[in-house]
Amino acid sequence: MPRSRLLMAAFATLAAANLVANATGDRPAELLTKPLLMPLLAAYLWRAATERGHRPQRLVLAALAFSTGGDVALLGTGTGWFLTGMALFLGAHLCYITAFTRRGAASALRRPPLVAVPLGYAVLTVAALAWMWPGLTDAGLAAPVAGYALALATMAATASAHGWRVGLGGALFLASDLLIATGVAGVLDPPGTPVLVMATYAAGQALIVVGRAAGDTAASPTAVTPAAAPAGPR
Repeated sequence: MPRSRLLMAAFATLAAANLVANATGDRPAELLTKPLLMPLLAAYLWRAATERGHRPQRLVLAALAFSTGGDVALLGTGTGWFLTGMALFLGAHLCYITAFTRRGAASALRRPPLVAVPLGYAVLTVAALAWMWPGLTDAGLAAPVAGYALALATMAATASAHGWRVGLGGALFLASDLLIATGVAGVLDPPGTPVLVMATYAAGQALIVVGRAAGDTAASPTAVTPAAAPAGPR
């Protein structure tokens, strides 16, 4: 079995352990597993590229490094840690946006049928922010979350131009952040939210990385449009 597959199996196992930790409230297990998720994906990407005789995509590796920092920051409590995590995940989204646009996403999104995707994300982002705005204002987070939402929506839109795996990954990443933001705004807090947040986040990041490692290309006819709009980070 190629080593890249072993690394992906290790990631899936660790992600499952993290979900169990969130479901059972096992804080030590969460502290142990969460910071290792994105480094394992980075190792997978590096190894998969090596096996194909390619160089790993540095911007995707940088996005995973920023995400690792965001994961660690959001293990803390309080507004300061939350804003630090959001800033780090903003860096991750900017890396993804740059990676996707350098590989043709901007031109692909100007042509049918993908032209509808950024418009759909824009409408849903505005609607979600309008829904959450009073609660975000009360929490003192309206402005930073709005800026973050713009970057997140752009990331998800540009991801949709790179095949179904990367597009779905971007949509799941967005859904994960929306779940967090609705809780911060106090408008929605469904049972099992921590598990849902981490499940969509881990799956989203994995799909983006696997899609890029496999060389999913821009101008794919398959667009992934979210069922919800973006907000703050996990």
